[in-house]
Amino acid sequence: MRLKPEQLGAELQKRLAPVYFISGDESLQLGELADAVRKAARQAGFLTREVFSAETGFEWNDLTVAADSYSIFSDKKILDLRLPSGSPGTEGSKVLTAYCERLPADTVLLVTAGKLAGAALKTRWFQALDKAGVVIQVWPLDGPDLIRWLQQRMQRRGLNADPEGLKILASRIEGNLLAAAQEVEKLYVLYGSGHLTEQQILDVVADSSRYDVFKLIDCVLGASIKRIFKVLPGLQAEGVAAPVVLWALTREARTLIKIKREIAQGQNRELVFKKNQIWDKRKSLVDHALRRLSEQDLNAVLLLSAKADRQIKGQQQGDAWETLRIICLTFASVPVMADTV
Repeated sequence: MRLKPEQLGAELQKRLAPVYFISGDESLQLGELADAVRKAARQAGFLTREVFSAETGFEWNDLTVAADSYSIFSDKKILDLRLPSGSPGTEGSKVLTAYCERLPADTVLLVTAGKLAGAALKTRWFQALDKAGVVIQVWPLDGPDLIRWLQQRMQRRGLNADPEGLKILASRIEGNLLAAAQEVEKLYVLYGSGHLTEQQILDVVADSSRYDVFKLIDCVLGASIKRIFKVLPGLQAEGVAAPVVLWALTREARTLIKIKREIAQGQNRELVFKKNQIWDKRKSLVDHALRRLSEQDLNAVLLLSAKADRQIKGQQQGDAWETLRIICLTFASVPVMADTV
């Protein structure tokens, strides 16, 4: 059974499932959801807990032995399995499938994993977990979802704010829920429960936005001009090396050119996306960029990238970060006067 993260609390109050699988790359949500399962299990008498981490060299037979053995301290136990890579591999797939086909009594299996590839949803092991218990996929929050999460987080502390205040808070911490949770705690400590004004939020909340090159790529693919002017300087301020930013931009331009040519040759669009590792939410961004950008536009990006590369290496005068800005705007279809030689 698949649930949204916000549905888990109500489901735990109704019943305790024999299996929970929680995956995603948002560490705060992932950790808090797992904590909620562990807490509910303890309250139901599952007092013994065994932790397994399926990293290199992990013996999957250890999980099977633990499932088949009884604790001398308690008849009820939690098997806490971590899959950092998001995939159990061939041996792990067999073990998890077999586990779900013969669920041990008085045992809760909690599996936390990294972000799943789209193909994983069709595997036998995933479908076995889905059939046996509860599956929750965690996604990074943005837009209305982030605002809603902040509102709920503040309400837990007896805090509330006007919509504009919530937007200010969201803009300062976007992409970093751990920082968001810390800022809510800071607001509570300073002001106590009650209504927060916009000025109070502005005075206290630090700018903890998590900038990374992948967020910048999403900005240029979506032609989000305001976001480009925020994220690119953020990368520079955080000390991200200019070659890393340049690598990400040129890699994306070359990938789009490759996709365009393959689709033009009559290849199936979905298969082309899969072959070039375009998954889930990125599909709409890439689709938007493919419709908006011609191959000539993408070649202009590569030409500017060559200039930025020479500037980074000291082989041409000029500010490489300024050229990176022009590359981003060109990628976003903004007309820019620039000397590309």
